[in-house]
Amino acid sequence: MSTVSKGSEAQLDRETLAALYEETFKNLEEGTITEGRVVALTKDKVVVDIGYKSEGIIPGDQFSSEEIQNLKVGDKLQVYIEECEDEDGNLVLSKEKADKMKIWEELEKLYKDEKSIEGKIVSRIKGGMMVDIGVKAFLPGSQIDLHPVRDLDGLVGKTFPLKIIKINHRRGNVVVSRRVLLEETRDSKRKTTLANLKEGQLIQGMVKNITDYGAFIDLGGIDGLLHITDMSWGRVGHPSEMFSVGDKIEVSVLKYDRETGRISLGVKQKSADPWSNVAGRYPIGTRVRGRVVSLTDYGAFVELEPGVEGLVHVSEMSWTHEVRHPSRVVAVGDQVEAAVLNVDPASRKISLGMKQTAPNPWDMIESKYPIGTRIEGKVKSLTDFGAFIGLEEGIDGLIHISDMSWTKHIKHPSELFKKAQKVEAVVLRIDKEKERLSLGYKQLSRDPWDDEIPARYHVGDSVTGKVSKVADFGIFIELDGGVEGLIHISEAGLDSQVKLEEKFKLQEDVTAKIIKVDREERKIALSLREHQVDSDRKQVDEYHSTQGVLDQSLGRAAKQSRKRSQSDD
Repeated sequence: MSTVSKGSEAQLDRETLAALYEETFKNLEEGTITEGRVVALTKDKVVVDIGYKSEGIIPGDQFSSEEIQNLKVGDKLQVYIEECEDEDGNLVLSKEKADKMKIWEELEKLYKDEKSIEGKIVSRIKGGMMVDIGVKAFLPGSQIDLHPVRDLDGLVGKTFPLKIIKINHRRGNVVVSRRVLLEETRDSKRKTTLANLKEGQLIQGMVKNITDYGAFIDLGGIDGLLHITDMSWGRVGHPSEMFSVGDKIEVSVLKYDRETGRISLGVKQKSADPWSNVAGRYPIGTRVRGRVVSLTDYGAFVELEPGVEGLVHVSEMSWTHEVRHPSRVVAVGDQVEAAVLNVDPASRKISLGMKQTAPNPWDMIESKYPIGTRIEGKVKSLTDFGAFIGLEEGIDGLIHISDMSWTKHIKHPSELFKKAQKVEAVVLRIDKEKERLSLGYKQLSRDPWDDEIPARYHVGDSVTGKVSKVADFGIFIELDGGVEGLIHISEAGLDSQVKLEEKFKLQEDVTAKIIKVDREERKIALSLREHQVDSDRKQVDEYHSTQGVLDQSLGRAAKQSRKRSQSDD
């Protein structure tokens, strides 16, 4: 048995120890993570033993205040080896870098396993948002949501589950997406929803978007259209009157087309159709009250109950007024009373009348204004055919142009009347069904054609009057007593090239011959041509008469001359 001296043993221990340190050094590489044990704590540093020939020092600012308070000698730590020996031969360690490397390892594992991670949005940057997932990550704007987000600043400070879609440890780049997870959730919900969806089913949904024609409802991964006509049995001006984005509502599945994936939804179908027994609730003649919900050129729509509307036509608004537009009588929102005139459930139409709620003044017109009654009123309007006289509110009578004068040819009512002028008239006829009242102005005096005019004017007489009107067909002459005679163009005795208005002037005196007095037609026909013929004949007769007297005088003178000659002989 060999023996070893004590010096030799000491040398052997040093060699063993050196070999041990050398082996430890081989297993420690700069840029790697290893486990160490805390051996000392000071105010600004933590001393860690990793089994190396020297201990490492980690600056205290790499620990949070909470970590420093909880840290004790003997605790184990994951540390990053920055340098095995610096210029002073010290081992340089980093907890901060170890933590980051550990995070990157976890992120790469999540990326590989396609798992999600919670991330907090910390700021808005160009093209998207900056997110904290343990390291800074980029969330592109297109990956924030399924739809464009208007208020990006409102997301700052919020936490969302995210999925890593790109990672580069060397460059320190991480790109995340929230949209990918939302799409996965939507697709999962869609499969479940479609598998259970059937027509007639009631299903919960959320208002996702509102348009002019309806609202899109999220049923769980798939959207359905709730058309405006299926929102209510009543009138809906715009979908926003009933719903807002984000509202949770229950809808009925009206139609589901599996080929196109289109889903039609309804809300009103959840309740009974109010038109199903409308004829029983609103029999003809019933008086009802309702709210004016819409006006058109031809009438006003009145809501009698939700989903049931009736139309008051303009012709059914007033007994006494001619309503040109319903806005002259009612406005949207007014509460009105009306009578049911007709009900057509098949066409979903109810005809209403407002005037039927008050007595018809034309029902009493005959007793109030018997034929022959003298009335007084104001001229309301003038037309080519007559003048309308207002007797009372809504009751007008017409003086036709033919009933304005016994003797004169009235071309337009403005020759006698002016608007707002007070006039008297006689009631001639009443048509209650057509609501017409005929008045006469000339009937206020007796008809001069009964005896006065025929006795005063005879055929063959020559009369003188003033030109009152010149028409294309002749000249009207006003004679004594206000009666007019007409010289037809054929009786004017003018050359065809001469125009009447050039030859005759208003108020000019004209003498003509009466060639016809028509008592039935109340007309006196005059002739300038006949008058001229008579005048010429008279002159000839006067000439011949004068010439005869002269011849007789000459004969007597000649006879006397002969007698004188004979006596001289």
